[in-house]
Amino acid sequence: MEGLQAAGRRSLVDAAIEQLREQLASGVWAVGSQIPTEHELAERLQVGRNTVREAIRVLVHAGMLVSRQGEGTFVRSTSDPAAVLRGVQRSGVRDVLEVRAALETEAARLAAERHTPEDLARMRAALAREAEVMAAHPERAGREATVEHDLEFHTAVVEAAHNPALTEVYRYFGASVRESMRTAFGDRDMPEVVIATHAALVDAIESRDPERAEAACRALLAEPTAAVEQLLAAIAARK
Repeated sequence: MEGLQAAGRRSLVDAAIEQLREQLASGVWAVGSQIPTEHELAERLQVGRNTVREAIRVLVHAGMLVSRQGEGTFVRSTSDPAAVLRGVQRSGVRDVLEVRAALETEAARLAAERHTPEDLARMRAALAREAEVMAAHPERAGREATVEHDLEFHTAVVEAAHNPALTEVYRYFGASVRESMRTAFGDRDMPEVVIATHAALVDAIESRDPERAEAACRALLAEPTAAVEQLLAAIAARK
């Protein structure tokens, strides 16, 4: 490894973290390779071993490094997941919605193959609660009054795929879509929820036909996507 500069008088830990992150991003160490020892890094950074140890701990927590007892510290990723998520947060509502749709349609296909009776019960329970709220608050149907139950329903669909990695990624995008839409449009202009297309998705998943489940999911997502396109066009026209 070459090119590490000595940390200055500012926060030594922050400086060490930043320099190690730069080395990882530039590919100095390949994914799966072992990084130098704490002693060696401390000498190259010209900081104490405790500073290096803390910097490594932060990067392990961030998912860039992994420590193995008795073996050392290895590279897990050359990109910082936190930076990736910050990039997503800066994306527009249309971009985030499209990624969510890609995740959800694949989840619907897998759910058709892997769901359990308990998964179906969760979907239908969430949908029933959503319908109850819409009936009680028709003036707010499909907006703030139902947003929590709607997210609960969609999360239940994704979890029925029984893929933990897909579930975690979707949880982030689901929340990002909601916040992006609220920021762009406000609660009053949130797209309406149509119970019938949601129920059709549950029926398609229950049929254990992946193609039918994917089609039903695309039909469901076409509604909010079209609403978002209209709202974005209206916003652009006012500028």
